[in-house]
Amino acid sequence: MDISSSSIRTDERPVRVWLTPGRIALYSAVMLTIGVLFVSLLVWNGVLSTDPGTFRPGSGYMVFWSASHLMLHGSSWQAYDVPTFSRVLAGLFPTTGRYAFLPWLYPPSYLLVVAPFALLPYAISYPLFIALGIVLLGVAAWRVSGLAATPGAKRVSWLALLACPGVFVTATYGQNAMLTAACAALAVYFVDRRPMLAGFLIGLLSVKPQLALLFPFVLIAARAWRAFAWAAAFAVAFTALGVATGGIESVRLFLQNAGALRSLIIEHGVPFWFASPTPFAAFRLAGLSPALAYAGQAGIAAIAIAAACFVWHRNRDGRLRGAVLVIATLAANPYVWHYELSWLCIPIACMIAIGSQNGWLRGEQSVVAAMWALPLYEFLNPWMKLPQIGPVVTSVALLMLLRRAQVAGRGARTDSVRTR
Repeated sequence: MDISSSSIRTDERPVRVWLTPGRIALYSAVMLTIGVLFVSLLVWNGVLSTDPGTFRPGSGYMVFWSASHLMLHGSSWQAYDVPTFSRVLAGLFPTTGRYAFLPWLYPPSYLLVVAPFALLPYAISYPLFIALGIVLLGVAAWRVSGLAATPGAKRVSWLALLACPGVFVTATYGQNAMLTAACAALAVYFVDRRPMLAGFLIGLLSVKPQLALLFPFVLIAARAWRAFAWAAAFAVAFTALGVATGGIESVRLFLQNAGALRSLIIEHGVPFWFASPTPFAAFRLAGLSPALAYAGQAGIAAIAIAAACFVWHRNRDGRLRGAVLVIATLAANPYVWHYELSWLCIPIACMIAIGSQNGWLRGEQSVVAAMWALPLYEFLNPWMKLPQIGPVVTSVALLMLLRRAQVAGRGARTDSVRTR
């Protein structure tokens, strides 16, 4: 079945297909051109400007590289000592300005991951880190979505990935979201095929535990006991190894810094709310108190987790499982930044594959377009100061995936009756 057909019939009325390979290629080429020009201007402005408040690409990777430098030339626990880490960061990057007082907010296990980064100069290490993230995310999205079976996908898939605003935002900050998204997507792909490998990948996500939040629930719902056991074992092993490396003091300081982050940024950081596509941020921008915002976030998180468990229990399609896991993870977390929206590349790829192979349902193409554009909206929103629409996009996407799962379930039951 060709994605470029003028319309494809499902159990509903015919749906006109406008998200064709040709249009995806055109939109991607335009976005990639704009993105390259914009990043070039940011780099040029950052090099020429002496203003410490100037935005400079790679601010996130500066933190990773500084932590690696500290591990290679100091004591690992010092990464959690805010004054010490700030001095190291400011010494290594004198022009960092507003980024010079960022605490290290990752668990001790992540120090083991970043340790080799400073073995290479920052100017080489940073682009290699981004290239690795793009390649792994592309492979993961290709595997879990099954795009290889989609006509026309090979011609546009890598162009579309490079041009995706989520990739652009993550690369601009030098963050690790593409790597964590790849771990999550490949874990979904291998959960039935190779449970030990899936467990290893889920265990790796313990370096950013809020992004592994849904895996215990969906693995239990799917009765994937072997993958669950391996994931628990690897998560414990990585955590123990990190604590052994950094010492108990690193754990105490990590928890202390996490508490400060919650109070200063998540609960009271207005600029953060404009760039955070979470229900909590939307509620706080609407004027709700932290207590009410947390209550609203918890309610939406419960619905998202229940939806993900429903899909994983009733359906073995890795495309649906991967898409709903990502959307539910983003909806359930109160702490998500715009640069983590490269995770949306996974449901975008999965929904395009499902729609092109099985027929589009009404509204799905618009949701794909909204998810594609959301990272750019969130990136610009601290300047635009528009309403926080992230929870609306993820909620509608979740509803679309639940409807798709029900359609798939009805189709499976019909096929089962016909074969009797």
